[in-house]
This record gives sequence, C-alpha cells and structure tokens, in this order.
Amino acid sequence: MTTRVVIVEDEEDIAFPLVRTLEREGYDVQWLDSGQKALEDVAATPAEVVILDLGLPDMDGLEVCRKMRDQGFEGAIMIVTARAGELDRVVGLDYGADDYMSKPFGLAELQARVRALLRRTSGGAGGEDAIPPGGLRIDVAARRVFSGNDEVPLTGKEFEVLSVLAANRDKVVSRDRLMADVWDENWYGSTKTLDVTIGRLRQKLESVGVTEKVVAVRGVGFRLEGAPTAS
Repeated sequence: MTTRVVIVEDEEDIAFPLVRTLEREGYDVQWLDSGQKALEDVAATPAEVVILDLGLPDMDGLEVCRKMRDQGFEGAIMIVTARAGELDRVVGLDYGADDYMSKPFGLAELQARVRALLRRTSGGAGGEDAIPPGGLRIDVAARRVFSGNDEVPLTGKEFEVLSVLAANRDKVVSRDRLMADVWDENWYGSTKTLDVTIGRLRQKLESVGVTEKVVAVRGVGFRLEGAPTAS
C-alpha cells in the first residue's frame, strides 16, 4: 500500500518543491492550503504523515495539530515553521507533534525525517539494538550518524548527501538530483564538489567500519548498498 503524506502549507512556492520531492520518493501526496481542509481530509482519509505549517490563513497550525489528535489521528505530524523559538518547539510537541523543522530547511533533511517518522510510527525494527556493529544509524533530528554506537563526524553537506542516499537505499540517485537536493537547484558551481564530498564521506564511513558502501554508478550517480539486518 502506498504511503500517504498530507502537506498543509498555504504558500505554493514552498509547497510545490515538497510535493515534487515526496512524490518522487513514491509517496501519495495531498497538498492542502488551510487548516480546516486538513482536518476534514485526515478525518475522511487515513494518512501516515502530516507535514504542517504553523502560519496558516484560517487558524494556527498548533490548533490544527491539537484538533487532529483530538479527532483520533494516529499518524505522524511534523511541524514546519518560520518560528524558530524554543518555546514554539516545545509547545508544538506538547500539542501532539512528533517532529519539528524550522524554515528554511533542506529537502534532503525533509526526506530523511519523513523516513524516520515512518519507521518510528510503523513499529518496525529500527532502534539501536537492531543495528549490528558496523551498521549505519542516522539520527535525523539530531543530525548525527553512528556506526553501531560510535558517532561518525560528518559535515553538513556530507550528512545531507548520506541522508538522501539512505532514503533511497539500494537505488541509484542521480548526480543532478543530489546537486539539486543538497546544494539547491540554483547551484552554478562545479559538480566536482559532489565528488569531493562523496570521497570524504566514503573515507569517514570506511574508517569506522561501516558495512554499507557508497557505490558510484558511472555516468549516472551513486547508490548506498547494504541495508543493516537485525541481530
């Protein structure tokens, strides 16, 4: 069954890249531009993830979040907002949100967080105990990567490249897509930047014994191979 994701965002220039990115991952994506439409939609049709903006035209997103939970919505709710204060973050989680992202954010991070939310809410094996020594574990919310219980120190771009590859494990991700998702579609520099980042990422993963490999597919892109297995 296809995973359904609802995006609640009133600004088209923000919503469109989110819809495009998530549809490209194979999700069934519904875009809504008001809180009331979102409440009616999730009450009528099950969804696994709701990506919810706080600054909606008809009601505050926090109120939408609370009402969704009151209606019995059991899927994951991720708040995205330009409000960056710690108080807003705490209040959002208190209202029933599962995760919180401040604008602006990278599409690679969004992909990884949605994937993490789906693992968390589906009840699948994904906890630390399920990752064997040398297995890769990505803590999206903290932007940290571990090999078993040992942290792998990555730069921001290395983390985002790895997040995109991990979200598409065992699938080829094109060079163009990695450049667009991690460096932004308006990047005019050399794509050699990607090769340098991949090289450093490989070296760091190999140095701590990560069993997964970042494999180059000549003329196309890169693939992360070797999913961790439960012990």
